[in-house]
Amino acid sequence: MADPNEIAALKASFRGALGTAAALQALQGMVDAIDPAADIAAGDLEELARVTSAHANASAALRGLVVRMQNRRSSD
Repeated sequence: MADPNEIAALKASFRGALGTAAALQALQGMVDAIDPAADIAAGDLEELARVTSAHANASAALRGLVVRMQNRRSSD
């Protein structure tokens, strides 16, 4: 039987990962414009660190939830 709380958590976690993916996508222009012959501005690196960390955390949380759901189903 489906657990409504589990499904709600999955939906919320998925939305969170999509939100951080959108924030990463928003930085594409900045990354594409980086001059390979120049240093990257400290502020740009800070922004990349912040956004990539948020995306990694959201993706890991979603992955962990999916694995937990798979494990629970395989033990039933």
